[in-house]
Amino acid sequence: MKPVGMKLPIEVSNADKVFWPKEGYSKLDLIEFYSEIFPKLRPYVDDRILTMERCPDGMRGECFFQKEMPKGMPPGTPVKRIQNVASSRKSTNYVVGGSLKTQLALVNLGCIAVHVSGSRAKTFPKPDWMCIDVDPTSGEFRDAARAAIHVKDALDTLGLVSFAKTSGSRGLHVFVSLRLGPTADEVLKFAERLVARIAAAHPKELTVEHSIAARGKRVYLDPFRNGSVQTVVAPYSVRRRPRAPVSTPLYWPEVRPNLDPSTFNIESMRDRIKKADPWADFFRSRQTLTSALDKLTNI
Repeated sequence: MKPVGMKLPIEVSNADKVFWPKEGYSKLDLIEFYSEIFPKLRPYVDDRILTMERCPDGMRGECFFQKEMPKGMPPGTPVKRIQNVASSRKSTNYVVGGSLKTQLALVNLGCIAVHVSGSRAKTFPKPDWMCIDVDPTSGEFRDAARAAIHVKDALDTLGLVSFAKTSGSRGLHVFVSLRLGPTADEVLKFAERLVARIAAAHPKELTVEHSIAARGKRVYLDPFRNGSVQTVVAPYSVRRRPRAPVSTPLYWPEVRPNLDPSTFNIESMRDRIKKADPWADFFRSRQTLTSALDKLTNI
C-alpha cells in the first residue's frame, strides 16, 4: 500500500512472514495498510480501550485473545487500569489506542483485527456509541443485510440516526453515536430491550437466542458488544479472513443482499477512502437515549 522503503515508527520483526498464503499478503503488507489507513481509523481508536486478538502466523496458525498489555509494546504505551469484577485477577492494564506507533506495534505482535470498546479511557465506563451486532446464523451476508434494515427501521422510529458497516466477516454492525451520559450497563440494557422488540416483530427472521442451536436459520441480534469492557472491531479494521477483508463503513443504500463484503479488502480500500466518507457525520451526530427510551417503552 505504501512505497517500498517507507519509514515506520517501529522495527518490524519477521516482516516477510506471509499472513495470507493464498493472496500472498505479508505482515509488512498489513503494517503498511494500517499506516496508510490510520487517519481514517484513528477517530475510532483514539483514547479507546483495546483488546488484542493475536494471530502470530496469520491465516496459517491459531489466534488467542489478550487483555493485559504485553511486555513487547513500546515504552510509554498508554494503558488504562481497570478493576476486574468477574475474575480472580484484581485488575487489567488495557492498551489504549490513538497513536500510529501503538497500532503498528500491535500488528507487529500479530494483531490483525482492531477490537475497541465503546468507552474512551478518560470517560470509562460511559460509552459514546451503541452497537448492534447483526450475525447471520446461516453465514449468508444477504440475511444480515435484510436484518440490518429492520434494525435501522426500528431506530428510525425511535428518532435515532444510525450508521452501518460490514463486520469484515459475514455480518454487519449498526452503530448509534451517543452523547456522554449513560453508563455502559445502561446502554446495554437499552440495546437488549431494543433487539428483543425487533426480534419479536420479525420472529421468523430474527432472534435474540443465546443458544446457536435454538436460532435455527434466523439472524442473531447481539446487544452485548455494549458491555463496559466488551469490544467490537473498529471501522477500517482488517479481519483474519480470506482476501483480507476490511470492516467498512457503508451508506445505508449500500446495505443490499447482493453486496459481497469481501470486496472491501486491503487492496480495494485504497480507492474507496479517496471517495466521500459514509460516516463523515458520525461524531457530529451524537444523540441521547432519553426520548428513545420513552418511545421504546410505549411501542
